[in-house]
Amino acid sequence: MRKFFHTIWKIITAPFRFIIWIGRSIGTTLNKGAQNVSSYFKDEEIDDAPIGDTLAATIENPRALLPHINALRKHLLRAVLAMVITTAISFLFVREILSYLAAPLAGGIHELVAIDVTENIGTVMRVTLLSGFTIALPYVIFEVWLFIAPALKLNSRIKGLLAIPVAIFLFVGGMAFAFYIMLPAALPFLFNFMGLSTQPRPSSYYNFVTLIMFWIGVTFEFPLVIYLLANLGLIKAKTLASQWRLAIVIIAILAAAITPTVDPVNMGLVMAPMIVLYFISIGLAYFAQRNRSPKQKEALDKV
Repeated sequence: MRKFFHTIWKIITAPFRFIIWIGRSIGTTLNKGAQNVSSYFKDEEIDDAPIGDTLAATIENPRALLPHINALRKHLLRAVLAMVITTAISFLFVREILSYLAAPLAGGIHELVAIDVTENIGTVMRVTLLSGFTIALPYVIFEVWLFIAPALKLNSRIKGLLAIPVAIFLFVGGMAFAFYIMLPAALPFLFNFMGLSTQPRPSSYYNFVTLIMFWIGVTFEFPLVIYLLANLGLIKAKTLASQWRLAIVIIAILAAAITPTVDPVNMGLVMAPMIVLYFISIGLAYFAQRNRSPKQKEALDKV
């Protein structure tokens, strides 16, 4: 009889025990996550062994890499999972994305004419994948930071974490510059070159637009890269300032490679922000050097 009532009691209290179990699991997960996050902001002693010694030790004991490989596998798996989710979300709104990217055309998306049977499907897949990658980019960069953070000192960890939103802002700013300023100036020139009319195809048009937006977004990351290199002591602001003429020549070559047209107007549209970003990078490099410790400055002066 006692066993019968005990069974009835377990059945009646089962929903409540299930809710309590869920609450405890969520609490444990949150507590573990908070501990993991706080561990990234603890000032721990980092072994500053030279790279040569580290490589020699790794060659002698390859098993020491296994924990790092396992950690990298976990971070990559989470990053890929995030891209799968964002790609699936992008697929739900791919029609709106295609229409938005076709806005620089006079007739919008209706001006595009497909020729191949599978052209539309390939275009949709390409735009969906690129949109998913772009949306997941902040989280992917965050996973990269989580992987390298244990090897950095506390100050470098904080700077790296703060650099993530700056990198996203610069990348999106570069894409916006390409879409709103560069493409409206380049497309009329391309479509009416030498008085020859052009009928744009979905595959060629979206491939062209996405590549331009991506590479211009990458070039806008230049100031952040220079700041990080200067902070690590790999480059000096004085060197950048003295080599500005050579930098302009290199920027011109890069602009010619990125620019979709051969006319100087569109090439100048690409060069102008890159030159401005270069001089901003000099100021950021100088600022990074001022924040270095006296010991770091002494090591940098010997370079």
